[in-house]
Amino acid sequence: MKKIVLISFFIILATTSVMSQQEPVYSQFTMNQFLINPAFAGSEGYTSFNLTARQQWLGMEDAPSTQSISGQARILKTSYISKSRSIKKRIKKRRPSGRVGIGAYIYNDKNGQIGKTGGEFTYAYHLFINDGQLSLGVSLSAFQFRVNTENLILPQGETVDPLLLQAREGMWVTDGSFGLYYTFQPFYVGLSSRNLFQSALKFGEDDSFKDYQQLRHYYFITGYRYDMKNDFEIEPSVLFKTTENFNLQADINVKGYYRRDYWLGFSYRTGNAFVTMVGVRIDKLYVGYAFDYSLNDIQRISYGSHEIMVGLKFGDNQRRYRWLNRF
Repeated sequence: MKKIVLISFFIILATTSVMSQQEPVYSQFTMNQFLINPAFAGSEGYTSFNLTARQQWLGMEDAPSTQSISGQARILKTSYISKSRSIKKRIKKRRPSGRVGIGAYIYNDKNGQIGKTGGEFTYAYHLFINDGQLSLGVSLSAFQFRVNTENLILPQGETVDPLLLQAREGMWVTDGSFGLYYTFQPFYVGLSSRNLFQSALKFGEDDSFKDYQQLRHYYFITGYRYDMKNDFEIEPSVLFKTTENFNLQADINVKGYYRRDYWLGFSYRTGNAFVTMVGVRIDKLYVGYAFDYSLNDIQRISYGSHEIMVGLKFGDNQRRYRWLNRF
């Protein structure tokens, strides 16, 4: 089916306040909060690697799709190392503080004729406060923004838009993120902001074409995991998302765990979708699947959205938190 669109339509897609147009949407964010908050890097003490693939609105041509790979770790303490260069001379190397976390994230996000491919590097610092932990994280990011102008078809009789003739099909953009994360097991709360500097996208070479800014996005997440004392746990959580234009959206979630090896969850994304999530843990391997059923008119021509997340976590559970071990 031919799509009759104007270049201005794609500019709107690139700069709209709709959350899903500028930042990837994830349904299984509780499996890897690092995707939405840089302060999460290393907060659990694990060394973790995650692969995520998401296809929105299956059955629709040029529907949004996202693929990402992320990794994050805590630089844990090691023993003092003594090296002897002679009988009388010894050199001691101090161990790390155990408070630093690092992470990296590479992604590819496609939405119609618009695409973003990029990555970011994260530094996090964790402070012990009584029996809790406060984490701060910053990320620097760079991505290539692409507009495919070859498949654009102007309405019959329309003159060619000057921006279409001079539009750059690709450009590199840099930006940053900041986050706070506090955990007092089994409670957690986080606040983060992406597109912190609201970097501009310049579509044309001519100075008459104004820059179009990325919108700053804000995320607030909180949750609590209840131990049912019979191998079962239940975790209610909520994620609020908004932009500079205050386009508020909420994901209201509840997940149930059995021995932390199997889980089943449900989520309601306000005005958008109902989500079902299932998953399993096999030793260090975690696999999760989510199906989004759209609650708007798009469900008439779509088979829903699908997301799979695969993760590996290395490290002993007993060293994750200060109240178990001081890293």
